[in-house]
Amino acid sequence: MELRHLRYFIAVAEEQNIGRAAARLHISQPPLTRQIQQLEEELGVQLFTRTPRGMELTPAGELLLEEARNIRAVVEQATERTQRAGQGKLGRLDVGIFGSAILDIIPKVLAEFRAAYPEVKIVLHSMNKSEQIEALRQRRINVGFNRVITPLPDLATELVTTESLLLAISASHPLAEQTVVPFASLAEHPLVVFPTGSRPSFIDRVIGLCQQVGFVPQISQEVGDVVSAIALVASGFGACLVSESTSVLALPGVVYRPISGLPENARIDLSCVFRAEDRSPILAAFLEVVRAYRKQIGGSDA
Repeated sequence: MELRHLRYFIAVAEEQNIGRAAARLHISQPPLTRQIQQLEEELGVQLFTRTPRGMELTPAGELLLEEARNIRAVVEQATERTQRAGQGKLGRLDVGIFGSAILDIIPKVLAEFRAAYPEVKIVLHSMNKSEQIEALRQRRINVGFNRVITPLPDLATELVTTESLLLAISASHPLAEQTVVPFASLAEHPLVVFPTGSRPSFIDRVIGLCQQVGFVPQISQEVGDVVSAIALVASGFGACLVSESTSVLALPGVVYRPISGLPENARIDLSCVFRAEDRSPILAAFLEVVRAYRKQIGGSDA
């Protein structure tokens, strides 16, 4: 299988029509049809169902399309990096982002990096923790941002900052009348927690803190991200423990309160994660910016 076969296959799959795909590729229809047939023969599977309306992907074809797009992305990244290196430019940084930090901290770090290295193209990818880890291992991203990261032998982390926790509650919630909310009082109120997906996560952190204080939380809803959680808080589904950076998310009817009586370890980290063996100059430059940011806001430089 050659790269041109994948390029032809992607065009036909996306256009769902041999004629339109041929026009897009600037070739005639007969050779394109032969190339698709050769690809099917080589793989030993049928990739398309031919219908009067055009070309419809079979289940095998759908799987190949996903893989072919991943391969195309890797090839495009390799091509772009090589061209930039040949032109004396620094290249491209692919960054995985997820969670409340995108509301405040991550944009600040990226802005400082862009100011220091304006010729580096920053490409953002919205991915949860498990997707970031997979993308790092497949070299589709250079670095990811996330919280509560379990140590892995092939990945390394760099602390960006640690944040205090706040309580997000509806303005009509009984606890909203207090300027500082005792943590133990949450035992009597339902909680909205996030994110669902790869564990351990911030959900486990919240449950663990509750257990440290001596109660099991009443979880009303588990949702995929902080924006969904705050939306449910606004609708009265419960209170929600969040990081400081979440407080920039202003939804009508939601207020944020500091919390008293938290365990001493009740802070939440934000780290960037990257391949331990990655010696890329661009990644090294980015990590230097992260360290400078951490020092600037008063974090540990250890």
